[in-house]
Amino acid sequence: MKIRRVSANNRRKAFDVRVGARDLAIPYATLEVRPSAGDRVSDCYVDPELGREGFTYVLESGAEGSVHVDHVLEYNEDPTYLRDLVLHKLTVAAIDRVETSELSKRELIRRLGTSATQFYRLLDPANTRKSIGQLIALLHILGCDVDVLVKDRSAA
Repeated sequence: MKIRRVSANNRRKAFDVRVGARDLAIPYATLEVRPSAGDRVSDCYVDPELGREGFTYVLESGAEGSVHVDHVLEYNEDPTYLRDLVLHKLTVAAIDRVETSELSKRELIRRLGTSATQFYRLLDPANTRKSIGQLIALLHILGCDVDVLVKDRSAA
């Protein structure tokens, strides 16, 4: 996901970030290099060296920091980002289990009742358009139980 623009809002002590069609804020307090009243943000820009997936800011003291779009989305609890994060964790777990499994890939494909192409898409961490149900089925075939835990965030 690309960042379209970024601006420093010293009054709110946050950066205003335009991601896609959404305007999101990321407070200075969540940054590694923190601006302060004595060391304010002098410049900020969408960084082409980060593939426009991050922005860089410069403080009056010359200190510099960068923020990736993932940090902004995670802070703002973007539902699509959180779904993709769960999907990625399940995919990585499935890849690890497939590599250590005694079952051949052909046997896994047969048990899933799918094609080889779909099986390899299922194991592609970059593919975010796959079914969580298919990943859970694959993990079950590999001898894993997948439990979904729902809890209040205030309890964490």
